[in-house]
Amino acid sequence: MTEQRTQPIMSGIGLKQYYQVSQGFMKPKGTVKALDGIDFSVEAGKTLAVVGESGCGKSTLARLLTMIERPTTGELNFDGTNLLTLDRETARELRQRIQIIFQNPYGSLNPRKKVGTILEEPLVINTKLSKEERKEKAISLLQKVGLKPEHYDRYPHMFSGGQRQRIAIARGLMMNPKVVVADEPVSALDVSVQAQVLNLMMDLQKELGLAYVFISHDLSVVEHIADKVLVMYLGKVVEYGSTEQIFGTPQHPYTRALLSSTPRIDPEHRIEKIRLQGELPSPLNPPSGCAFHGRCEFANDRCRVETPQLIAREGAASVACFGVDEGRLPYLSARVG
Repeated sequence: MTEQRTQPIMSGIGLKQYYQVSQGFMKPKGTVKALDGIDFSVEAGKTLAVVGESGCGKSTLARLLTMIERPTTGELNFDGTNLLTLDRETARELRQRIQIIFQNPYGSLNPRKKVGTILEEPLVINTKLSKEERKEKAISLLQKVGLKPEHYDRYPHMFSGGQRQRIAIARGLMMNPKVVVADEPVSALDVSVQAQVLNLMMDLQKELGLAYVFISHDLSVVEHIADKVLVMYLGKVVEYGSTEQIFGTPQHPYTRALLSSTPRIDPEHRIEKIRLQGELPSPLNPPSGCAFHGRCEFANDRCRVETPQLIAREGAASVACFGVDEGRLPYLSARVG
């Protein structure tokens, strides 16, 4: 049993997603590198958090993991099988084990349909269960997420935001998934409701052995729920490690800047405020070398020309940074109280 739990239920190797976009009349099409070589893995019963600014590629990664889109190149493995090499019917069956919870509970539920119909829709499409069996499962899952059987016959507008997200979670569990991709699942909710939904998700993970890929920009939420953290910047991974490594001893200047913007109650865990200059560069015209060099006060000529690779480090997170490689970022190991 221990060996099985340590095997990744889902992993990606060299995932890239490029889009051809128009740049105007009589101009050649440009290439947007939304994802540019992403490696990751997530184990059953564990949570991988994906963090970064808007435009870094988080939601693109979510669409690839759920096979809403196919990557330009790369390998996407689920339960030991590369999903990208399968025939359509086999891939369709495996896709049922990978579900998604969307960000906005007000937009992800059809307002014209009753909750019972919304929950049963995946079963109607993908199974041969009878009407009675579908209803029984829908009511069972409503109760599992903290709602009542009588909610089965109500419309989404009759519920609060937190209740709607519970319905969305129940819908995501209807096909008995092994992996749930949660794309900013609590960002549209009040803070008090966020805690309730997060605790529900953690309880369901423990009960059902779910693997979560949790996409978020809120690091205080990530610290609470994640086992591993993937920090992305302009379609690339800049740091990847356990939650303890990322939050305890962040290596990359970008990770450090993200963490410094997160309020901390404990003085020992506060980080000196770092203000990044400029905006995230356009993925249509990315800078040469390290994509972060234009906003990094420690960048040198090498950073402007060469692209750093993600390097695993003993006892620390993997990081893609020449400054860390060369030992010229001493401030990264310091705590500021």
